[in-house]
Amino acid sequence: MPVDLLPTKVDDIHVNINSKQNIKYRFGKAIRRRRRELDLSQEDLAERSELHRTYISSIERGQRNPSLENIEKIAQALRISISDLFAKYSIEEEKETDE
Repeated sequence: MPVDLLPTKVDDIHVNINSKQNIKYRFGKAIRRRRRELDLSQEDLAERSELHRTYISSIERGQRNPSLENIEKIAQALRISISDLFAKYSIEEEKETDE
């Protein structure tokens, strides 16, 4: 196991050093998958969510950590609940990575 993926103990809670990066990456992939499923461009999603296209792009690449308000705007623009976005698309991404 790579050293940066080893669990560390912080205040009696095990955390993965890379977990923040992994969740941003998985969330970005989930957004991209749903957006493409709806046949939307990044520009279309940006317009619908009232966010900038470059912001959407950086979220999809896992480079941004969007606020809860922006996650809600994106989910609404994608016509999906936040929980379904994570459950359906993030889990599918993990399964594809495992195969």
